Amino acid sequence: MAASKDQVIELLKEAYCMELETVMNYLANSINLDGVRAEEIKKSLGADITGEIGHATQLGHRIKQLGGLLPGSGGLKFGKQVQPPADTTDVVGVIKAVIQAEEDACNHYKKTIKATDGEDYVTQDLCIRLLADEEEHLIQFKGFLKEYTK
Repeated sequence: MAASKDQVIELLKEAYCMELETVMNYLANSINLDGVRAEEIKKSLGADITGEIGHATQLGHRIKQLGGLLPGSGGLKFGKQVQPPADTTDVVGVIKAVIQAEEDACNHYKKTIKATDGEDYVTQDLCIRLLADEEEHLIQFKGFLKEYTK
């Protein structure tokens, strides 16, 4: 059974919060990491920030189209993701945190895709496209992890 419009809006709001939390954590890690081995990860995270903001923007527009309103900072729920490490040379810890965030995003988009199946094709299509981006990031960081844990 497909989700109601209000349920879809709530799923989209949750995804919106996830994307914004990812932006904050990627930004922190892209600045905080130290060391020669960290440079490629920092560059990759820095480059991904724009894409994640784009995801949040697309989600926000869809929320509005469905009759919902975007929450301001007081209405956002953060803290579900692994936070940037205190050890600024913990590159593997950052990579693992990114993998977890991307897996969580993929799972959430799959849940939303199922919830909108047969009813809300526009939201479903948006989430399928966002899922593809998240899977690409996930594969990239799993590749980084292989290199760092040889």
